[in-house]
Amino acid sequence: MSASQASISFVTIRRQFDFRGIEMGRWVTSEERDRAAVNFHRALENLMSVLQGPELLISLRGTLGLQYGKGGRPGVAAHYVPATRQLSLAKNAGAGSLAHEWFHAFDHYLGDKMFHFASSASFASSNWLQQPSSSNIKSHPLNDLLGDCFKSILLSPDGGDTSEMFQVSQCVDEKHNTFYYSKPEEMCARAFESFVEDKKPSSRFLVKGTRYSEEAKAGLYPQGEQREKINQAFQNYFGLLGRALNKELG
Repeated sequence: MSASQASISFVTIRRQFDFRGIEMGRWVTSEERDRAAVNFHRALENLMSVLQGPELLISLRGTLGLQYGKGGRPGVAAHYVPATRQLSLAKNAGAGSLAHEWFHAFDHYLGDKMFHFASSASFASSNWLQQPSSSNIKSHPLNDLLGDCFKSILLSPDGGDTSEMFQVSQCVDEKHNTFYYSKPEEMCARAFESFVEDKKPSSRFLVKGTRYSEEAKAGLYPQGEQREKINQAFQNYFGLLGRALNKELG
């Protein structure tokens, strides 16, 4: 570990990004904690660069909490808990999951901000799919651009049918007799992963596997022309959001 890396800790991460809190599991050793802090910091710096926004975007204005090696679920590398607004990565299996779970947090954060009448427990992507052209959507250029992101992920180019990614996800769910991959919030998180990975971040702790994993080969991540359209839609949205937030900070 270099001298600069040695100065990185979860205390400095919390202060830099203004996370609401950062919790460690009781079985995380000091060496694992220090190594994880370096990985988290590099990944979050990469994410901030991809999104062209300031630290307050990453912590969702200080509302997001982090957990490492705590509150895990069997067989789950990482998860986001809406009730407590916490992003949790498993000690031994969280690498590559940060971008996916961060988008869940972002999607949830906007659930009741993009719409006039929405539950604080809802996700913006799910709300949008239920009412994509509803007057319930608050009028704002950023909301229009985020709607474009959801449309490029969930619907066909003409908006008259579901997208190819949606149809593949639905087939996989039917095959496994479950409802997971075709949830709008899961599809949008996977699409966001693809957008981030296509920016070629240096951190594999942030994202990996949207092109060559088994899930990618099955078509659960966007492909070809749809992927290009999704990436452009996210670029348009986060470009404007980043500029607005940076301007707000002066």
